Amino acid sequence: MNASGKPLVLIVDDAPENITLMNGLLKEAYGIRVATNGERALVAAAQEPRPDLVLLDVMMPGMDGYEVCRRLKADRRTRNIPVIFLTTKADVEDEQKGFDAGGVDYVTKPISPPIVIARVQTHLMLKAAQERAETLLLNVLPAQIAERLKHDNATIADAADAVSVVFADLVGFTQLAAARAPSELVRLLDGVFRAFDGCAAAAGVEKIKTVGDAYLAVAGLPAPRADHAAAAARFAFALREALAAYSASEGLALRLRIGIESGPAVAGVIGKHKFSYDLWGETVNTAARMESHGEPDRIQIGEGAARLLEKDFVLEARGEIDVKGMGRMRTWWLISPRR
Repeated sequence: MNASGKPLVLIVDDAPENITLMNGLLKEAYGIRVATNGERALVAAAQEPRPDLVLLDVMMPGMDGYEVCRRLKADRRTRNIPVIFLTTKADVEDEQKGFDAGGVDYVTKPISPPIVIARVQTHLMLKAAQERAETLLLNVLPAQIAERLKHDNATIADAADAVSVVFADLVGFTQLAAARAPSELVRLLDGVFRAFDGCAAAAGVEKIKTVGDAYLAVAGLPAPRADHAAAAARFAFALREALAAYSASEGLALRLRIGIESGPAVAGVIGKHKFSYDLWGETVNTAARMESHGEPDRIQIGEGAARLLEKDFVLEARGEIDVKGMGRMRTWWLISPRR
């Protein structure tokens, strides 16, 4: 898009009369950028704001249109820009060469103005639809996972040796929900989880999912990080602060119970029609138990997390507790960062 909000079309042609013709056809509906050879086209395509579509001549001095298209598709900044070839080269072999280079359409000269306008409209609509679909995908999956899924149909499953899992649960929300209209309940939860999403983004922690009034996140996946435990701890403190601020704004007294554990985990994408990125393993189960066996307004951590956090954070030993399905376990309360 250009500054006026119109889609931006890059016209690449070495013939002034062709540029004048295309500019006249498109300037009312689209922003126009012009390049008169292949080298300038590559620069113009990478320039911000990037064009939404490229109209590309084939026969130009120096670099021809096929090579320009190949280079555009090889550059991560420009690979998603649709390219329509406009050329006098009308042989089937030439057309196939254009598609092989990465073009989405091939229009031969002399051009028919209605056909060019229709092709431009069609491919801009397709690009917009693809961008909406990708945005929806990014709302469901981490960016790295979404990118892998777009280019690989294989099962996505990753084993990580060192992650920190965070479970957070709203205390007493079931009773609060019983006295609220459905629309009000959804509004409250949406406000809470939007605030939590902001905390996750700020801490570099990956939100996995919400289940009812519980929130699950992980540090160290899908991108490994050496400070995953510290990131999880900072995220937990931020959750408490965010909930306190939101509760005060709503005149409520919402409270949070949080559990953290560090260790190995398996992550992957499941589902065919509705994708889900999820976590499995003993570390995940332990983090869930740390939350469910914890106390309101406190952060309970397991032994794996305690080993990684004791140097930089104040911990308070809780001792051994009976943990459902896991026997007796040593746990700690996470108090604060060390000054």
